Amino acid sequence: MSLHHVLVVDDDASMRHLLSVILADHGYEARAVASGEDALRELAARDYDLVLTDVRMPGMGGLELLRRIQATDPERLVIVMSAYGSHEAALEAMKAGAYDYVSKPFRPDEVVLVLRKAEERERLARENRRLRTELSGAYRPEAIVGGSAPMQEVLRQLRKVAPRKATVLLQGESGTGKELFARALHELSPRASLPIVAVNCGAIPAELIESELFGHVRGAFTDAVRAKKGLASEADGGTLFLDEVGELPIGVQVKLLRFLQDQEVRPVGDVRSRRVDVRVVAATSRDLASDVVAGRFREDLLYRLDVVRLRLPPLRERPEDVLPLAAHFLARHARLRPDLTGLALGDDARDALLAHRWPGNVRELEHALERAVVLADGPLIHEQDLPDTLRAPARTAAPGEAGAGDDLSVKRASRALEERLIRAALERTGGNRTRAAELLDLSYRALLYKIRDYGIGP
Repeated sequence: MSLHHVLVVDDDASMRHLLSVILADHGYEARAVASGEDALRELAARDYDLVLTDVRMPGMGGLELLRRIQATDPERLVIVMSAYGSHEAALEAMKAGAYDYVSKPFRPDEVVLVLRKAEERERLARENRRLRTELSGAYRPEAIVGGSAPMQEVLRQLRKVAPRKATVLLQGESGTGKELFARALHELSPRASLPIVAVNCGAIPAELIESELFGHVRGAFTDAVRAKKGLASEADGGTLFLDEVGELPIGVQVKLLRFLQDQEVRPVGDVRSRRVDVRVVAATSRDLASDVVAGRFREDLLYRLDVVRLRLPPLRERPEDVLPLAAHFLARHARLRPDLTGLALGDDARDALLAHRWPGNVRELEHALERAVVLADGPLIHEQDLPDTLRAPARTAAPGEAGAGDDLSVKRASRALEERLIRAALERTGGNRTRAAELLDLSYRALLYKIRDYGIGP
């Protein structure tokens, strides 16, 4: 999307002329007016993609103009300009909904860069709206594969609680589809037209979590060169999904508890709070009750989160869902092999899938089928196309027989396997530790600890 039509608002005639020339030189159609009152009349008469306004002007200033625009057209992009010494007003404008600000005096390329960023934001927003329209149906309960009795009971509870604002705690092992169910809760709620914002509490460094959740003001800490809106505010009117909530540091748990109680956001470094309307869905693979006893999780926060609990059954408790899920994933990943049509499971592959215990649950099943599609020699998937962990094991020598290993320590064998998996994940992701942690179903901090423990990498 291109923001061709720009309305410039500034009481300084030379500044209006300069901006008009800069914008015209870079392909924008700009019209300049001298006051906030003139700007409102112009906006009522013509359609503009963006408003570029000074903060301090006689009569109606930029802040009041911003508020008037927000009241009638909250989606319109507004960029404010502030002279030296008036940055506080610019930050106030940002809090009131301005997209960005430009400091005077400025270089022409600074103004153009801000406009280009606004264009990119609008392009992404439009793409997100398109994808949301296409994908929203994928998160409806009827689109969730699972005809077993345990899954049908979870879906029944989901439909019942979705229209309410009650906080929901999704409890389940890694790979059981907690985010899928969180999005289904959102899609069935009255908030479906507004955003759902997902936060992986285990993937954000501890020192940044509070800022990511609640935002910060400029200067709140060393790297806070500008104000930032937190994810809780981004979810205003919609749903905030806190994945792996058990990984939150105790200090942030206190702030989250206050947020759940008051529905108010206070950015780091700010003295004021702002009310938001957010439905919270949390998820964990941990036993939070045990964490409370161990002092790792606040009991009062657990009570706040555990208003309604949905337990997602592991795949080994619903084996009748394995083959329907496998067929679903085969169809999903068929695009990886445009040279093959009619992908299906051979009898040996079906037997292997049904015999496996699925410690990684649905995520492990999907990865297994994705691999099989890539490696298959023809449209029929065979056991040899599946990961080694799913194939029928060859007979190994019993203790005392020739070839039997002397070391029967489960602990040492588990460590060796864990180290191999971590090395394989890092190799697959090109050393990207965040992505590797996702593949391994570990929190980012846990992966860093294990990398140090095993002496992996530089």
